Amino acid sequence: MAAAFTCTSLPPLSLRSETKAAASSSLSARRLFAVSPESGGLRIRLSQSPSSLTSIQPRVTRLRRGVVVCEAQETTTDLVSIVNDSTWDSLVLKADGPVLVDFWAPWCGPCKMIDPLVNELAQQYTGKVKFYKLNTDDSPSTPSQYNVRSIPTIMIFVDGEKKDAIIGAVPKSTLTSSIDKFLQ
Repeated sequence: MAAAFTCTSLPPLSLRSETKAAASSSLSARRLFAVSPESGGLRIRLSQSPSSLTSIQPRVTRLRRGVVVCEAQETTTDLVSIVNDSTWDSLVLKADGPVLVDFWAPWCGPCKMIDPLVNELAQQYTGKVKFYKLNTDDSPSTPSQYNVRSIPTIMIFVDGEKKDAIIGAVPKSTLTSSIDKFLQ
């Protein structure tokens, strides 16, 4: 669910659409662009609908010769919280009941593939399981402590004890069966 834009430190982007005829057919394709007023008309093609853009935190990367590259950086849903090395003990190890932790990194393709499943499961198991995401680039100590060698890795903890680990982008059924083992 990655978007094709972001730009911070600029005023809000205006959204524009344009319709272009497809080269190989008579069909037309509608494309949505973000246009920054301070960028001299820089157009950034969006891959999502305008209503879904509210969940994206923008970030600007500046390259040589004044080129601005806009990148997508998604936020998690309200049901999936962020955990890091400093909050690990209080949020995961001292939690009552099952806790699912998604070890991920922003550059990881399989992590992006499994992210919608984790968000969906967080909704499905609301009130039964706590869901957290840990960015392995920002918090390397905890993954090292639990021998996380590849991402995505999803671990399930019950009363502070690691009970299960699922490595890789797996189907939803694999995740639900792992979670269901630890629900009373």
